[in-house]
Amino acid sequence: MNDTFSRWRNGLAKTSKSAFGRVASLLGATEITAETWDDLEALLIQADLGIATVTDIIETLQGNARDLGLLHSDELKDALRAELRSRLDEVDDISLADVPSVILLVGVNGSGKTTSAAKLGARFIAEGKKVLFGAADTFRAAAVEQLQVWGQRLAIDVISGQPESDPGAVAYNTVQAGVARGADVILIDTAGRLHTRFNLMQELEKVERVVGKALPGAPHAVWLVMDTTTGQNALQQARAFKDAVGVTGVILTKLDSSARGGMVFAIRQELGLPILFAGLGEKTEDLEIFNPDAFIDGILAAF
Repeated sequence: MNDTFSRWRNGLAKTSKSAFGRVASLLGATEITAETWDDLEALLIQADLGIATVTDIIETLQGNARDLGLLHSDELKDALRAELRSRLDEVDDISLADVPSVILLVGVNGSGKTTSAAKLGARFIAEGKKVLFGAADTFRAAAVEQLQVWGQRLAIDVISGQPESDPGAVAYNTVQAGVARGADVILIDTAGRLHTRFNLMQELEKVERVVGKALPGAPHAVWLVMDTTTGQNALQQARAFKDAVGVTGVILTKLDSSARGGMVFAIRQELGLPILFAGLGEKTEDLEIFNPDAFIDGILAAF
C-alpha cells in the first residue's frame, strides 16, 4: 500500500471501524433478503450518507443484484464499492490561474477555518507562491492572534484591523496590500458566522462584494470549511453559505477525529459542491488534496 493510501486509512479509521465496519459485517455470506436491504439502508443512513443518497444507492444495488443474479450478500461488496466510487469526482486542477488569486474561507465557528488557512498557506509556499493572510474575523480576537502566530511561524504577512472593526474594510485592505506587494495568493479568514444569523450572513455577502471592488473578478474562490464531526448538521450550514456567497468548493476538517466521513457523499449529491481538501491530522502537511480512490479505500478498509 502506498503512503497516500496509508495516510487516508489512518485518517479514516474511525469512519471505517464504526459506520462502515457494521456494513462489512452485514454483507457476509448469507442469502440476500428483504431484511438485508432494510438493514443496509439503515446502516448507510447511520453512516451519514444522507437519505436521498442512500435511496439512490439501494435502488442501484437492487438493480445490479437482479441483473447479475446476485444471491449472497457478500457479492454486494464490490457493487457497493463501485457505486460509492462513482459518486465522487476527481479534484480538478486547483492551481490558481489568477495572480493574485483571492480566496475567501467561510464557515461556522469551530470548523477550523484559521487552521485551514495556515495549512493552505504552507502548501502554497511549498509550491513557490508568495502568500498574504487577511484576518477578517474581527469579532474574535483569538482568531486574529491565532492567524498572526501562524503568520510568524510561516513567514507570511498578516493584514488585520482593530477588534470588532469592519471585516469588509480588513478584506479590502488585504486585497489592496496583496496587489501592492506582489502576492500570488491572498487568503482571507472570515468570521465564523452562524448560518442561522441572517444579519451575519449579509455581512459576509458584503465582504465578498468589497473584495470585488478592491480587485475586479475577486474573490476567485470561496471555500467552505466544514467540520466532519457535525455530520448531517453540516449540510444545512453548507446550503446557507452556498446561497449567500456562492461557495466554489469544500474543505473537510477533522476527518481523523470523526466517524462521519460518509457525509462526503451527501455533500456531493445534495449540494453539488466539490470536495477539494481534507484534514487528516493536526500538522500543516496533514491537509490533503481530496483523493476519491484513497477515500473509498479508507472508509471500506474493513471490507
